[in-house]
Amino acid sequence: MNFAPYIAMLAVVLAGGATALQAPTNARLATAVASPVNAAFVSFAVGTAALGLLAAILHTRPDITAAKGLPWYAWVGGLYGAIFVVAATWAVPRLGVAMTITLMVAGQLIISLALDHFGAFGVPRAPVNLGRIAGVALVIAGVVLVRRS
Repeated sequence: MNFAPYIAMLAVVLAGGATALQAPTNARLATAVASPVNAAFVSFAVGTAALGLLAAILHTRPDITAAKGLPWYAWVGGLYGAIFVVAATWAVPRLGVAMTITLMVAGQLIISLALDHFGAFGVPRAPVNLGRIAGVALVIAGVVLVRRS
């Protein structure tokens, strides 16, 4: 049996948990460093140091030739991450962790449907269908339920 998909699913669930931990951690940091942007900066600096250490340990080296041939959008992933971290850092004290993460997941799903449907950025095409729309609708319903609690 091929366990790779299950290992990938577990890794993503754990990463999602880390996201839930990151939001209140950075919100707490923001109070000490005077803004969500400063907290995000510290968060990215620590993350960059951790990734640098991991790359050194794993002896990974980038393929500069392949990197030069990438389209422009392949270089802006860190910008999306910065927006995500600043927004979460700012929102948690105002909305709470559950509402912030639920809204972020809803946003991720809505954009994901469009990306899959059109095969944007080179992802495999997966047209929108009733089941996918229902799944996103259930998450949005979850936002409403979390908000009313």
